[in-house]
Amino acid sequence: MMLAGSTNGSSPSDSHPFLYASVLGAYHANVIYTGPGMRDYKARPLHFLWVRWYEVADNGSLGWKDSTLDSVRFPPMHDDNSFGFVDPDDVLRGCHILPAFGKGKREETKVNVSRCAKDSKDYQLYYVGR
Repeated sequence: MMLAGSTNGSSPSDSHPFLYASVLGAYHANVIYTGPGMRDYKARPLHFLWVRWYEVADNGSLGWKDSTLDSVRFPPMHDDNSFGFVDPDDVLRGCHILPAFGKGKREETKVNVSRCAKDSKDYQLYYVGR
């Protein structure tokens, strides 16, 4: 869960204050920056998360004011904004994504099966417990 105004490369909705993602991996790299403003050739640690973005399913819901949980779903994997990288410092802690069991699972097709994203186990809809 992130604030929608964070600089993460995705296209946040103006009507919803948060962005939601599932973390696929946490990575650490030693990086040497060689662009404008370079200081030296010293490697510096860079930490980032590889995520699969959720999209808000019901923008009309007001969350706390409407007494409902936010509902989200995964966009199709072939969309440009389905995956991304996030600075761990931009992440808010303590968000639970709960499957909407009553809505059922997505139709299983062999086209979108990804071992990394584990999309064969995706549900149609999820609720955000924040």
